Amino acid sequence: MREVLNYIGGKWQGAGTEGGLELINPATGESLGRSGAGGAAEIGAAVAAAKAAFPAWRATPVGDRIQFLFKLKALLETHLDELARLTTIENGKTLGEARGELRRGIENVEVACGMPVLMQGYSLEDIAPGIDEIMVRQPLGVCGVITPFNFPLMIPLWFLPYAIACGNTVVLKPSDRVPFAVARLVELIAETGLPAGVVNLVQGGKAAVDALLDHQEVRAISFVGSTAVAQYVYTRGSAAGKRVQCQGGAKNHVVVLPDAEQETTTKIIADSAFGCAGQRCLAVSVTVTVGEARGWFRERIVEAATSLKVGNGLDEAVQMGPVITAASQERVKSLIRQGTADGARAIAGAGGAGGSFVAPTVLDGLPAASGLMETEIFGPVLSLVHAENVEEAIAMIDRSAYGNASSIFTASGSAARKFRNSVSTGNVGVNIGVPAPMAYFPFSGWKGSFFGVMHAQGRDAVEFFTDKKVIVERWPKEWSRKF
Repeated sequence: MREVLNYIGGKWQGAGTEGGLELINPATGESLGRSGAGGAAEIGAAVAAAKAAFPAWRATPVGDRIQFLFKLKALLETHLDELARLTTIENGKTLGEARGELRRGIENVEVACGMPVLMQGYSLEDIAPGIDEIMVRQPLGVCGVITPFNFPLMIPLWFLPYAIACGNTVVLKPSDRVPFAVARLVELIAETGLPAGVVNLVQGGKAAVDALLDHQEVRAISFVGSTAVAQYVYTRGSAAGKRVQCQGGAKNHVVVLPDAEQETTTKIIADSAFGCAGQRCLAVSVTVTVGEARGWFRERIVEAATSLKVGNGLDEAVQMGPVITAASQERVKSLIRQGTADGARAIAGAGGAGGSFVAPTVLDGLPAASGLMETEIFGPVLSLVHAENVEEAIAMIDRSAYGNASSIFTASGSAARKFRNSVSTGNVGVNIGVPAPMAYFPFSGWKGSFFGVMHAQGRDAVEFFTDKKVIVERWPKEWSRKF
């Protein structure tokens, strides 16, 4: 692995690793170095560079701005396997998962290339005699982007392409757990010839986050992380007068009806629960079986969990990698112990050893009163509970403090329609295990899973990264020169 660097004003410079986190390959335990320890000084320099670049970038026609994104898409396609390998080494997910992550990121680059259409305003002649009214969208200025460890490449691409295509400049602060893949991403951005200062990278932890939140020249903040930190970022950023969008944590439910196709349903739910070692905000955490589905699903999901090949994600045959750190491994194992102490029965997995691995785990019969029902485990753990009907299952989901995603598996159109219309989550799947919206739809989220108004991706991103200006104009004939 290479040295951890910042990218400020078009130049690479040391990130200052003293006091940074020790970085460990989660699959092998191999040292990868130390993370950057940037703080107020580095953020200040990056914001100054972004502010200096803004006037010229804003004045660049939108059709010219997106040419850099076309070049970036081509570079991402060319370097896809290299970027996936970096992601696997520092994050632990499998190569297939890393490739899939980047593919979803590239989709956002593609959508942002449509900014000449997406950013259009509207107008109306003669709102009153001789008076016309026009609405145009204009960029905000300097925008901060703070991203998590679980999707080192995809989540920066939720925000960055839209921000710069709208005419903003960006300071990107990635997770200090995964500095390498995102630095390579920024290298590729630089290869497009993007003007210096339009995109800046600062490696660091909380000190860098706080500096971004407090800096008076930063107009907007985009964030993805746990609910506790999302609420902190939203509160502090809003108090500083910024526009803020914060995607938080989740406790996602999937409902299985007796008429669901058994083999396919089980496979999809297993992929959702254990893919990326459960470290994604759309992973299913609780399966609610309804009626007779309880018996067959329990038997099949245990078989699916125990058959998964767990190991180093660089091995193409591996189906699930480790969690991000040994501390995360211990946290997940302690929550499994909590679940069994509360009355659940571990019918698959229940732990892990070596590296930062956790065996795919199934907890059967987790009581409703268990604290685990409201805890985002963020590991490969699936809890099974039971309901007598769809209405009871929906009520379980409604009681959750989170509202990121939910799904139903059924052959009944009536049951599916009732579920999708009533359930209190922002993303809903019907016979879909990971209801991740395509890039041209907003990545929704309700309740404790989202703080803000406009979500990531698509039209919401354009709304978030632009200000609306309304112009009312009149040109009386008597003021006009006569020719």
